[in-house]
Amino acid sequence: MKAGIHPHYIPCTVKCSCGNTFVTRATKPELRVELCSECHPFYTGKQKLVDTGGRVERFQRRAAKMEAARKAAAASKGPKKKG
Repeated sequence: MKAGIHPHYIPCTVKCSCGNTFVTRATKPELRVELCSECHPFYTGKQKLVDTGGRVERFQRRAAKMEAARKAAAASKGPKKKG
């Protein structure tokens, strides 16, 4: 192996947004993560909505706006006349 080209692995504290912390080894002394094995739905078996940056609310607002536009378009056409 060549000397001096490999990274130095040091103890690293990993902090999750759920409050869980654990120590591992990495090239950085501290890592912050959004999900860990204590709160990830795959490992816990519980469905948890993970919202990053308000994406869920933004989607719900957009869907509500599209539904309102659809209803307005249907109302503006009015009943069809047979003739």
